[in-house]
Amino acid sequence: MPERVLLARHGQTVWNAEHRLQGQLDSPLTPEGRSQAESLGERLVGRNVSIVCSSPLGRALHTATVIAERLGVDVIEVPELAEVHHGDMAGMTWDEIDARFPTAREERAANRYGWAFPGGESYAQARARARRALSACGWLAAGTPLIVSHEMIGRMLRAELRGLDAPNALALRHPHGVVFEIDRRAERMI
Repeated sequence: MPERVLLARHGQTVWNAEHRLQGQLDSPLTPEGRSQAESLGERLVGRNVSIVCSSPLGRALHTATVIAERLGVDVIEVPELAEVHHGDMAGMTWDEIDARFPTAREERAANRYGWAFPGGESYAQARARARRALSACGWLAAGTPLIVSHEMIGRMLRAELRGLDAPNALALRHPHGVVFEIDRRAERMI
């Protein structure tokens, strides 16, 4: 696992703006999302990024490519960085989910970390992927890797890097356009 990591979330997408769960489905970046990617690239100039490790999903890969081009580094797709799999709920709004899966919110609230999306995965399962992704990015980077991923898997990446338990990991948020620098379990926004 690398000692110092920069972690960014992909830019805003059409489905983010529509409040739809994406999971491992995809929707394109909005104009705001493309602007966020460009801004991230500018902010990361001079931060010693040696490689960009990206989720293979289009929204993250597009964001990663914009940043990498600005920094003059390579992008490597790391399949384990894909978003938590939302299974049968992917592409739906919470109102649509409530209609089709009327007990899902209650079941999820009772065990948010261990609850798996129907046909998808849980945070607990995703955390194992996050651990593997960090190991892969550490092996790929000669310096500081920038990881471009998603909000939900991003919680698990940060939890692994900082040694957080499940409740503290689930309390984390990662807005669009924000980069976290994580170094020896300490975290700061840049």
